[in-house]
Amino acid sequence: MLRNISLRELIRKFRDFGFDGPYSGGRHLFMSKGPLKVRIPNPHTGDISKYLLAEILRQAEISRIEWNQEE
Repeated sequence: MLRNISLRELIRKFRDFGFDGPYSGGRHLFMSKGPLKVRIPNPHTGDISKYLLAEILRQAEISRIEWNQEE
């Protein structure tokens, strides 16, 4: 089950999955792993919603099961 997550925690977990970055890429930050690039939302005051997190995980080709096993 997904939950809202802070930007800092999102970046930490993506690094655990082998992603590099974040790098600036115009309007959004991005993280990369080989040829795969994933857009990261700009920092904002609140947490990243579980719905946006689901979209980011889809782009990163990370299943919800894999994501939850890393906790």
